Amino acid sequence: MGTVEWFRETRWLILGGLLVLYAVKKFYVYYRLRKFKGPLICGFYDVLHTQAVLSLQCEKWYKEVTDKYGSIVRIGPTALITSSPELWAHINAVRSPYKRSDWYYHAARFKPGEDHVFSETNNERHDRRRKQMLMGYSGKENLSLESDIDLRVQDFLDLIRDRYLSTEGSLQPMDLAKKIQYLTLDVISTVGLGNSFGMLKADEDVNDYIKSGEEGLWVSNFLMGTGLYWIMQIEWVGKLLGPSTNDAKGFGKMMATTGQMVTKRLQSPTDIRSDMLASFIRHGLSGDELWMEAFEQVLAGSDTTASGIRGILLCLFSNPRVYKKLQTEIDEAVREGRAPSDGIISDAQSRQLTYLQAVIREGLRVFVPVVNIFARDVPAEGDEVTLNGESVSIPGGTWIGYSALGMHLNTATYGEDAAVFRPERWLTDDKEHLANMTRVNDLIFGYGRWKCLGQTVALIEIGKTIFEALRNFDWALANPERPWHRRNINGLFAVTDMWVTATARQASSCSL
Repeated sequence: MGTVEWFRETRWLILGGLLVLYAVKKFYVYYRLRKFKGPLICGFYDVLHTQAVLSLQCEKWYKEVTDKYGSIVRIGPTALITSSPELWAHINAVRSPYKRSDWYYHAARFKPGEDHVFSETNNERHDRRRKQMLMGYSGKENLSLESDIDLRVQDFLDLIRDRYLSTEGSLQPMDLAKKIQYLTLDVISTVGLGNSFGMLKADEDVNDYIKSGEEGLWVSNFLMGTGLYWIMQIEWVGKLLGPSTNDAKGFGKMMATTGQMVTKRLQSPTDIRSDMLASFIRHGLSGDELWMEAFEQVLAGSDTTASGIRGILLCLFSNPRVYKKLQTEIDEAVREGRAPSDGIISDAQSRQLTYLQAVIREGLRVFVPVVNIFARDVPAEGDEVTLNGESVSIPGGTWIGYSALGMHLNTATYGEDAAVFRPERWLTDDKEHLANMTRVNDLIFGYGRWKCLGQTVALIEIGKTIFEALRNFDWALANPERPWHRRNINGLFAVTDMWVTATARQASSCSL
């Protein structure tokens, strides 16, 4: 009997055997996480998770499943998600045996096979790089950090006064989402690279940096959501399809500009101007490592902070009671000398304004700036954790992520009105309850080994911007029915069409 005849006669037997093997494998994978609740199909396929990621609203699906099934839920054959702050803190602890998942973080690489501090999934290499960068981000080696931020906040105020000031007789609507992104990009380029991109001065997306950044996020979101991230890690594919420093505009141009700024900074002494780059250089970063970290801080630092500022301002613009109460605190601080009558408020002064700080915490909670799933691989030996008073065994070969909205809009932590913007919840006399809310709220910036390096810069920038925006102008939404257009692209929010009007306030209550 020839091979062809043999195959023809046994083809159904072979096909049946393959189907049995496929079914056994699927059942085995399902069985490993059988104790975890979740949609039944998630035990066999990733289809619901893929659909959620590609919908650009995966954070809502994550919340839906954790609300329905509990604080740890199965969302794929080998995937879990949690809304438990205790479990997430355990996973992210400084000495945690968990690691970042390759499938998620490698989609954030700029070059095939080369990692920056965010895309690095090897714990030892990540910790070493983070240590080299920590002092630069903290501001301890960057004495001009706050004054540099002040310059850009002043540019933001000047732009509104010069080009977009409305009066009773003439309205000048502006897309505030764009102006805020100009601000955050100018801030991070100034404090991180030593020179501003000049977006506020030009009142435009210089070289299409913002546009191309969003396009890059769309690509990485698609590759991550479909599991095809590895394609761009093939060197020739990355070179063929990825951005190039020879590009006239866009992502490639931004890469080239950052590289030029880094090169220029390397030619200057690090003891004359001690900015972030100078700190990175002093702590041993050089070459491509230095360039990648400089570029990464521009991308990550601008999008996340802009998202936080936009969310807080939208909460204020749509809540007249809170808006008026905060503006009253601001005016009183100026009159009483607790804030300057002209110039930009200092970080130390803004942190003493109780209601302002409550508004910031609450705004960041309601509109969490970053809703990445932040996938972590469970150690090969598995892990035994306590969840809601019960011991839970998580097997190796599993990855687990976090539900930002499931955690930060949780009624068990914040009360029955958890979905409502109410800053007064942070002014409670119940110290134990306040401490618990604060612990959970702080997880917005991460925890332990992977805590956000840019938290200090972000909070300084947010405090100053919110204070000065309400001190100098009265704001109104131009389209209350649809205040903005917001999409979750790979955990970061792309926001457009946040149309507002701004009118000048009396000189006695605003900076000159």
